[in-house]
Parts: sequence; C-alpha cells; structure tokens
Amino acid sequence: MKIAVSGKGGVGKTTFSSLLIRSFNEQGKHVLAIDADPDANLAAALGIEGADKIVPISEMKDLVHERTESQPGSIGGYFKLNPKVDDLPEALSARLGNIKLMRLGGVKKGGAGCICPESTLLRALITHVVLARDEVVIMDMEAGIEHLGRATAQAVDKLIVVVEPGRRSIDTARNIQRLASEINLSSIALVGNKVRGETDRAFFQKHLSDFEILGFLPYDDRLIEADLNDQSPFDTDSPAVDEVKAIIERL
Repeated sequence: MKIAVSGKGGVGKTTFSSLLIRSFNEQGKHVLAIDADPDANLAAALGIEGADKIVPISEMKDLVHERTESQPGSIGGYFKLNPKVDDLPEALSARLGNIKLMRLGGVKKGGAGCICPESTLLRALITHVVLARDEVVIMDMEAGIEHLGRATAQAVDKLIVVVEPGRRSIDTARNIQRLASEINLSSIALVGNKVRGETDRAFFQKHLSDFEILGFLPYDDRLIEADLNDQSPFDTDSPAVDEVKAIIERL
C-alpha cells in the first residue's frame, strides 16, 4: 500500500502520519516512511532516537553530486535525469522496528520551479519507492504534492488530506484536490483532526461533502504534550491511536 499524506501546515499531518506508520509497524508490516516536509520532523514523531541529527538527503552534497554528476546548488546545465536510487532506502534510512525512515529535506529555489540536481534526485527516489518497493510506503508531504510526478501519482493508492475545523484548512484541501486532478490522482480521502464534537464533524461534512472521509481524530491535549515532551503520539493513551487503527481497516 502506498499512501501520501498532505494538508495545511499545523493541522496535525505529521502526527497523523506517525500514528499511521506506527500502527502498520505494530501489525508486523514493513514500512518505508518518507519525510517529504522540510518544516516537520517525522522521525521525532515516530520516536526515533537522535531525530534531530538525521541529515536530509537534499543536503548530502557528495551524494547528490555522485548520483546526478552535477554540483548541488546549480540550476540548469547537464546532469542525469535518472540517477541510481534503488540502494538508498537501505543505505540511508533510520530504523525503528520494521520502520525505515528517509528524510528528503527541501530544495531552496527561486521563481516558479526548479530543475536542479537535488530536486531530480528526490523525484527519482519518490518514483522508485512508490513504483518499485514492496513495503507499505507512507509519505508525509508538504502542503501540496510537489514531489509527485504524473506516473508516481497514478501508483499512489490513496492521497489522504488532513484537515482541521477552519476555512483555511478547507481551502488548502480544495487546492490539493485541484493539483491532484491535474496529474490524474483521483483516489483522495480526508481525515478530520482536532475534532471537538458533532459541530466540527458537521462542518467537515457540510463543506467537504464530495470527499471520502476516513475518520475523525479528537482534539486531545495528550497529543500536544507528547510533542512538547519529544514523545511519539503513538505511545500515549489518546483515543486517536485507536481511531487511526480503525482508519487502516477502512483503507
């Protein structure tokens, strides 16, 4: 199963991704976790020790140079568009149980796009893990789907958009839906987060009635405290843990 998780910054996307990954791990599944959001730290949310010391792949200048045959930071010029990446999940992953985690990092760019060695390597890696790997793959994305190409997107089993009660979160979900449709990614579902009761559930069902809704995670101070204490939300007694397990059954 290949799952991409997206949503507006601050909605709890990484918390949900970590609960999903740890739940699959508890079931005995082998999981390849991809941290594709430069502003989050999926490793810390999973409970991987030394999470702050994991170097993002985009910052591994020697590796980028070796695989693309071009200098990192350069734009344009000649470099490999199909760099070798199939050995990277084993070589560069942090481990926890049956989980392998890779942190992609960000690519500093100006203007509307970037054709550069770093982004080419990351795009090739995402394509490989989605099309060629036989693990469960969970990708914690930015507030969009920038790392997904057309061929990759069509192989994703589900794009899950995490939303919270609020107009900006709804607008982001609509924008992600539009971007996904442009690359023929049609299998999209929602998870409502920080839900305080029936009023919030009704808000989602009213404004996002055309989406499949997989479930709702409660607003829970225990999840906030876990983040403050560098604890994985999966290791709390929050009802969100059981709800994510139910979401996996629906998937």
